[in-house]
Amino acid sequence: MSTDGSLSDFLKSRRARLDPAAAGLPISKSPRRRAGLRREEVATLAGVSVDYYARLEQGRIGRVSDQVLSAIEDALQLDPLERQHLRALVDTTTTKVRRKPAERLIPRSGLAELVERLDPMPAMIQNSRMDVLTINRSGKVLIADFDAMPAKERNIARWLLLDPVARTRYPDWEYVARTTVAALRAAHDPRFRDPDLEHLVGELTVQSEEFARWWADYALANHSHGPKRIFHDSVGVIDLTYENFVVPGTNGQTLTIYTAPRGSVADEKLSLLLSWDATTTPAAPAGSAESDDRDGNHVQPRS
Repeated sequence: MSTDGSLSDFLKSRRARLDPAAAGLPISKSPRRRAGLRREEVATLAGVSVDYYARLEQGRIGRVSDQVLSAIEDALQLDPLERQHLRALVDTTTTKVRRKPAERLIPRSGLAELVERLDPMPAMIQNSRMDVLTINRSGKVLIADFDAMPAKERNIARWLLLDPVARTRYPDWEYVARTTVAALRAAHDPRFRDPDLEHLVGELTVQSEEFARWWADYALANHSHGPKRIFHDSVGVIDLTYENFVVPGTNGQTLTIYTAPRGSVADEKLSLLLSWDATTTPAAPAGSAESDDRDGNHVQPRS
């Protein structure tokens, strides 16, 4: 059973966010030391003994029946993503946590070509840890030139939390950053050990108080699309929408595309920004490392 405390942390975080009255429980006259539901209240709502739930939360129970899990999920008012995550945590009860299979750190040539051809729509491919594997010219101009960063720093979450430029790039930076941390949480499958993700989380926990606090909140998010407001010094705020596409057969790589309605103010601002960049950025000469080797466009394995 989840020996690293993840199951306990997750269940405690879900108890803490629930209001007893909203959960249909009678208001207790005794003071509460902590916000949320007590263990015995969750047990009552789920129809299990207090001892059973306590041992489950402490990771001292083996196999859990589907019926009991469903009752606990209902008691804690979990959404579909949270239910999926809880079941993955419980799976570690009977299944040894394995090392995550190695990921390709270079996208397939066809995918890399697709990202380039999507220009002038900003686009990128990232893996499940949010390492940026490739990004087109528009993406570099609008968001950040990840190609110019050291290989180990080409990560969306790391950039958002540690690079001061990122804080100016998004008018709603805190929301974007919190959502990114929650998405990183959701992308982690507790049934597999991912040393690279552990290294990233450790680094961000030490270097960013905000990350440490939000990671401890245990929020989960998995946004496939939505609005995105991006600020650029040259044109101001650009209101775009994004779409995330999970690429089949890549072990979790995601293609992200940013768009604006044709002829909109955002479309005009993006076109203006890219036209200015085209007049100030020289093209890479044929045969150069950037045009031929393409090493600058991809994340290399961490040493």
